[in-house]
Amino acid sequence: MKSPILRGFRAPEPLTKRQRQVVVLLAIACFPSSFVNTVFTQTVAYAASEFGIGEQGQGFGAAVVRWGVVIALPLASLADRVGRRTMILLTAWLAPIITSLGAIAPSFALLVVTQALGRPLGIALNVFVLVFAVEEMGANSRAWALSILAMASGIGAGSAVAAIPLAGISESSWRYVYLVGLGWLVIALILTRKLPETERFRSLAQHESDRATQAHIHGDRLALQVVVAILINVFIATASIFQVRYLKDVRGYSASLIALYSVVTVVPASIGLIIGGRLAETAGRKTLAAIATPIGALLIASSFGLSGFAMWCAALLGGIALALAYPAMSVFRNELFPTAKRSIASAMITTASLLGGSAGLIVAGILLERDFSYFSVMLTFSSGPILVAILVAFVYPETAHRKLEELNPEDRDLERR
Repeated sequence: MKSPILRGFRAPEPLTKRQRQVVVLLAIACFPSSFVNTVFTQTVAYAASEFGIGEQGQGFGAAVVRWGVVIALPLASLADRVGRRTMILLTAWLAPIITSLGAIAPSFALLVVTQALGRPLGIALNVFVLVFAVEEMGANSRAWALSILAMASGIGAGSAVAAIPLAGISESSWRYVYLVGLGWLVIALILTRKLPETERFRSLAQHESDRATQAHIHGDRLALQVVVAILINVFIATASIFQVRYLKDVRGYSASLIALYSVVTVVPASIGLIIGGRLAETAGRKTLAAIATPIGALLIASSFGLSGFAMWCAALLGGIALALAYPAMSVFRNELFPTAKRSIASAMITTASLLGGSAGLIVAGILLERDFSYFSVMLTFSSGPILVAILVAFVYPETAHRKLEELNPEDRDLERR
């Protein structure tokens, strides 16, 4: 009998040749996206040391970088008009190039500016990739596909983490980490040659005047997901931004040891993604997300109050638990909106979550500057994911095993399965 992990790599339903090719292409598109989204988080503590910036300044800088996500909104609007493929290619080329400019930033402020422009392009790329996947996959494989893409994202993020030892060479050697991202331009070239357009968008483009093209975003669905995204991101953003500083300043870890900690506690989370993707399809989204989300948040928060082996274990198990919930939570963002508005709705949720998370970063930076412990701050912020679990359990609809056209009646003219 195959283990749950091995079964998780197999799609819950048969895939067409096109679907298999799409999953592979979208997976490699996640490499530059996740690198761009990770590099500032991993290097900010080292850049701050060179430029003499404290926790509060780091928190504010990270918030500004997140505010740049508003750039993703007009790009998402274009994706709903000109197509997913066009915008994936545009952002796959631009995101690594602009982000790499951080290597020559003469000040912390200008480093923040480069990332406030480059990171949103990576975020937009991720939005388009997830929309593409949801539109191409069947009713029993959408969450599974997103779990595969999340695993692929770990490679791009892992490349940023693996490059962190470069930051330990000298006070300014963190700049080399930004140059690593230029290697992902080869992915943009592959996508340019091989990525098709989604069949649902092509079908939409062929309709001149019907309910599909005139579809609107459901305000109640959007508001609910915005609130949930903010509550989760306030916690996750704070944990990710201040983890390096915590390990560096409180635990006295070297750059290499921080990189090892990140790899050991993050990479095994792929186990959670694999199992979570399968469970989200077979057992449903709601129960899985409602249980795994608060457990993961509390374990991660605990890692900021522990030391030694216990700290590593808490971070590891917390990462696995949050990974279990990820496929279910991420697929909701795209399932509950019509094709004509799917990209912009997803981008609006992402934008709101990052703007809300930036407020959390500022508050966390202020509290840390005033000598609140990392543990007390993170434990307080973990109340957000706990509230999310309640909302998912009692308010969210169950979307497993349901076609997009069933969830969004406006799209029934586009149905292809």
